[in-house]
Amino acid sequence: MALVILPGLNNLIEDISEEKKLPSQVVEVALREALLKGYERYRRTLYIGISEDPFEEEYFSNFDVGLDLEEEGYRVLASKIIVEEVESEDHQIALSEVMQVAEDAQIGDTVVLDVTPEKEDFGRMAASTTKQVLAQKLRDQQRRMIQEEFADLEDPVLTARVIRFERQSVIMAVSSGIGRPEVEAELPRRDQLPNDNYRANATFKVFLKEVSETPRKGPQLFVSRANAGLVVYLFENEVPEIQEGSVRIVAVAREANPPSRSVGPRTKVAVDSIEREVDPVGACIGARGSRIQQVVNELRGEKIDVIRWSQDPSQYIANSLSPSKVELVRLVDPEGQHAHVLVPPDQLSLAIGREGQNVRLAARLTGWKIDIKNSQEYDQETEDSTVAELIAQREEEEALQRDAEERLAAEQAARAEEDARLRELYPLPEDEEEYLESEPDSIDNNETNISNGEEVSQLKTTSNEEDGTR
Repeated sequence: MALVILPGLNNLIEDISEEKKLPSQVVEVALREALLKGYERYRRTLYIGISEDPFEEEYFSNFDVGLDLEEEGYRVLASKIIVEEVESEDHQIALSEVMQVAEDAQIGDTVVLDVTPEKEDFGRMAASTTKQVLAQKLRDQQRRMIQEEFADLEDPVLTARVIRFERQSVIMAVSSGIGRPEVEAELPRRDQLPNDNYRANATFKVFLKEVSETPRKGPQLFVSRANAGLVVYLFENEVPEIQEGSVRIVAVAREANPPSRSVGPRTKVAVDSIEREVDPVGACIGARGSRIQQVVNELRGEKIDVIRWSQDPSQYIANSLSPSKVELVRLVDPEGQHAHVLVPPDQLSLAIGREGQNVRLAARLTGWKIDIKNSQEYDQETEDSTVAELIAQREEEEALQRDAEERLAAEQAARAEEDARLRELYPLPEDEEEYLESEPDSIDNNETNISNGEEVSQLKTTSNEEDGTR
């Protein structure tokens, strides 16, 4: 068969490569795969209305498509094995036929033959299949390249530009580095900040939240403005002491989308210093608040509390409730991480925060359950009694949980023991095969012993019968 000419093949590959931001080699591979699928479709259409499709799923695995970029065309090639008698014309070729052109051919050798159909015979359905498969293969290659490009980024924070809006999501353009092409990323509604103004072409710092590995029609990247990692990144870039390692961020608790509109976004950051002479809180705030102001501006006015971390849970909890003043922190249940915080009456609302936001963030930051109490009305004896009941309830629940886990473990062990016993009595076929493969000699010996035993038994029986006759 002659080469099927595709006018403008090189220009087509270059245009697709530029439009899809894919290397030309990748486009060539996708085009070859698409043409091969089109050929499969062409072969299958020959049986429509005549008989059932005779081709199995892997039937065309020995076929390939070769592109000729110089002459701008393609050929369909089939690898066939040389045999004495042909059973499948698509996979085999007779030795006598090959020897007409190659006298040294031998049975078992493989030859590659041109099986390209005429362009007129290729058919509209096959051409349509080729077009669809090419589009799909290009999308798959784009997804794969995006996943490889963004999955291992050292810096998860990117600069994003607003492109358009889809339902409640913002579609943004992001790039993995200088000189790299932009790709689309989705900023879902739950990851947006209420104070952001997502107008067209506006730029924002975003946190790369997820690189999707599942096939999707839309963007493969999901970014966030509400992730706590964005706050960490902004502080690392504004505070030299964090970059140098003398100050470290221990924990972050963020509520970027409060449950009520009357409550604004707020973040608490716990910091510590490696060097005693360095004030971690002062380093993060900066002279006259210059450093923290840059972070607040990037987050569109989000309130940020920087507090000092402490190894002492009582001090850490007291610090986390800033800016309220704390009189006393009682660790009423250290094992269950439950604390009572006593504050003056005029500090109650400040410690709790609007709609409980301040104490809620403090609890997330420290990992403790925090109850704010009025210091003037606090009855320690009554509170201790209540806490004792709660501790007893917790210990009872933990004991029940342990008992349930122990019973489950015992049941699983008993089930495994019973399964092992049953497999000894009634071995499965795979068990017998493994046994035969691992110990053939011992089995032969056993069979010999059993056979000998049967012969001995028969001899004894015969002897006894003869004795009885005598």
